[in-house]
Amino acid sequence: MAIVAIVLFSANLSAQQAETMYVMKNGVVAYQSEVSDIDSIIFYAPPTPEPEPTPGDGWVLINGVKWATCNVDAPGTFAAAPESAGMFYQWNRKIAWSATDPMVNSNDGTEWDSSLPEGTTWTKANDPSPAGYRVPTFDEIKSLLDEDKVTNEWTNNYNGTGVSGRIFTDKNNGNSIFVPAVGYRDGDDGSLYGAGSLGYYWSSTQGGSDGAYYLGFYSNGAGWDSYGRKDGQSVRPVAE
Repeated sequence: MAIVAIVLFSANLSAQQAETMYVMKNGVVAYQSEVSDIDSIIFYAPPTPEPEPTPGDGWVLINGVKWATCNVDAPGTFAAAPESAGMFYQWNRKIAWSATDPMVNSNDGTEWDSSLPEGTTWTKANDPSPAGYRVPTFDEIKSLLDEDKVTNEWTNNYNGTGVSGRIFTDKNNGNSIFVPAVGYRDGDDGSLYGAGSLGYYWSSTQGGSDGAYYLGFYSNGAGWDSYGRKDGQSVRPVAE
């Protein structure tokens, strides 16, 4: 730990005093030395602490996992606020789809891709999360649902915004995230279902021959399941 010190010099000191250096802290001599014993003086300032993360580009620690405070929007970007929907993604694909109609993707396309996404895990090359974040694993999804360590409750009006969803809160540190009920897009034709009444959020983990694990919730509860990888679901990333 550095000591912030002031070195005092005075023209009125006696000859003996003038040959001594005094380091003062809070008006008290913290250190003194004969000037003849010193060959240099170095002043050190402690580094400025990093600012706390803010919603939109930050995370909170819940049950050991650093959860982002907002959904992924267009590839590489966050939604503007925790209650903002962001965009939908098919599993292991980096093309985003609108969370409202009319349906349009991040490349300005309007034709839904109903083919089955390939792969056994969501690859880094296809991860739409902003830099420093990634799609959560199935184990990380399950940690958010650990009722011994995390509570979750439904709200119809998050912070007065009129947006429905669930609030997950760490029982130990009090940290919480709001996850909006955005709905999802059907894998066959991209039709929008469940906006305002349910939320489906991908994990990076394959589940079965044509499915992947995800966080799912409604007004009456939350859990996990495995379903078709060609569905369009939300992404709530975790910090690496």
